[in-house]
Amino acid sequence: MPERPAGAAPETAPEKSPGVLREVHVAVGVIIRDGRVLIARRPESAHQGGLLEFPGGKVEPGETVQQALVREIAEETGLKLIESALRPVIGIRHDYGDKRVFLDAWSTDTAAGEAHGREGQPIQWLLPQDLRDGDFPAANRPIIRALQLPSQLAFTGSDVAEGESGLKRLQAALQVSQPPLVVLRSPALAEQAIAYNGLAQSALALCQSNGSELMLHGAAELIGRHSQAAGVHLPWRHARHCQQRPVAVHFRLGVSCHNAEQLAHAAAMGADYATLGHVLGTPSHPNEAPLGWHAFSQLVSAARLPVYGIGGLSPADLPQARQCGAQGIAGIGFWWAQAGV
Repeated sequence: MPERPAGAAPETAPEKSPGVLREVHVAVGVIIRDGRVLIARRPESAHQGGLLEFPGGKVEPGETVQQALVREIAEETGLKLIESALRPVIGIRHDYGDKRVFLDAWSTDTAAGEAHGREGQPIQWLLPQDLRDGDFPAANRPIIRALQLPSQLAFTGSDVAEGESGLKRLQAALQVSQPPLVVLRSPALAEQAIAYNGLAQSALALCQSNGSELMLHGAAELIGRHSQAAGVHLPWRHARHCQQRPVAVHFRLGVSCHNAEQLAHAAAMGADYATLGHVLGTPSHPNEAPLGWHAFSQLVSAARLPVYGIGGLSPADLPQARQCGAQGIAGIGFWWAQAGV
């Protein structure tokens, strides 16, 4: 039975002191069927009443989160879950001011039976892209992000900037790997705005014709010149200066992070996801010790946004990354090298 990695489950809460709210551990079910996710509406009398939610409930003393989900989903919807088929999505701690919660979200696409609101609550199956932040309690929003993001985030290799040959390499990589989301990273053009903008225009056309979305890489101001881009990924040198979200909410916003403080800053500024690494040894950082899976797992468990592992990873590492609570993997080599140009 899969367990959330060390450090992700909430510690035993101390006796409540005056003015201190006890944290409530909530098992959250992300139940998927035919590409749609099961959503319920909270009773008007409940905390955050009237808003939509992912079904689930409080983890009782002595229960694992998987046991709690099996019980709660059966009680609320009549669906039957299998503990071993549940996989971690994300864990989120949130303070509402009058209540502190740890949302421990797990997903499955093998629920048996027909769903109905056994407690009188309306339920519906919605596409992930149709989930809207304002319809859910604030703590649910990172779960929405996790559902709307792919499990692999593809960064372009440095040779993408080599004129026509670089664009041919990009086109070949897109056709072979068909990544849903591509980050146009070009260190050679990082300080050459005009050249990068020209590359971005060509890369956007290639991505659109191959069914991929393109993220820009660099300062947030880039998005003003490329409204058709999916969003912008900020290197830490740019993100560290942002005290609030620098792009509109309909654009995706990513941040490169390397430690807990940077992950916390990314969440506070409203980023939709972060990359964290390097997880394993990589030729691009030969003199830097990797985080390793244990440290990566601990950092992810405390993050308040979806996190991609980056650095020395391949698709074979995706199950390990997901077991650590990550959104997935990010990098260059796992897709760029397949182009064969």
